[in-house]
Amino acid sequence: MATAFRFLAIVAAVVLVALLLTPRLFAAHPQNSVADQTLLNAANHERAAAGLPPLQWDPALSAAAHKHALRMAQANQLSHQFPGEPPMQDRARQAGARFSMIAENVAQGSTPSGIHTQWMNSPPHRANILDPDLNAIGISVVQSGNTLFAVEDFSVSVPTLSLEEQEQQVASQLSGHELHVTTGSDDARKTCEMDRGWSGARPSAVLRYEMSDLSNLPDEVMQKVDSGKFHSAVVGACKASGTSEFSRFRIAILLF
Repeated sequence: MATAFRFLAIVAAVVLVALLLTPRLFAAHPQNSVADQTLLNAANHERAAAGLPPLQWDPALSAAAHKHALRMAQANQLSHQFPGEPPMQDRARQAGARFSMIAENVAQGSTPSGIHTQWMNSPPHRANILDPDLNAIGISVVQSGNTLFAVEDFSVSVPTLSLEEQEQQVASQLSGHELHVTTGSDDARKTCEMDRGWSGARPSAVLRYEMSDLSNLPDEVMQKVDSGKFHSAVVGACKASGTSEFSRFRIAILLF
């Protein structure tokens, strides 16, 4: 069985895309077993053959996968979500994973290689393994009798960045647009926390947005910055609203 959830947030817009509904959970599973490693190697072998970068091991996803694999083994059945169990994205988040997209494969079989073959012969599972957007994985294989219950949790991981690191990343992009840029002022951070208005001296414009990837400025910001109407900018970061299970950054840019 396979499932995926996607998240994009640009200037307060949130889009969720699901492949199939899936589950999740977490448990202490600090090291990958031989079976886990076999499935990791197999997945990355397939990605290499397809010209894709390898998936990086995520301990939090592994913990989520392990707890769910234990549930499947105890119930002796496959499912992405059992009664009373949180959905996959909640399980991963509770385990400490940070992500803007998440997906899951589950299966049972007698050997790890046999399970991998099952997944590669199933279009939804194969699509998760070979998804070019995914970059992280956590795997758990739990044995019950002669049967192995396996879970692969995939994600687009979101890095943990301090407010200063977030501001510097945005500032470095603004600096290439003929603006004098400063970061980290109390007024900019307070403005970031506000839904409207500003703190401190009146700016010519205030731009607020939330994104899971700070490597590019939103189009709306680029249009303002490239208008030629502004000579300086102050960047402030703050905690994103906690209404979503998907990880993202919140930024305010004050233009003068």
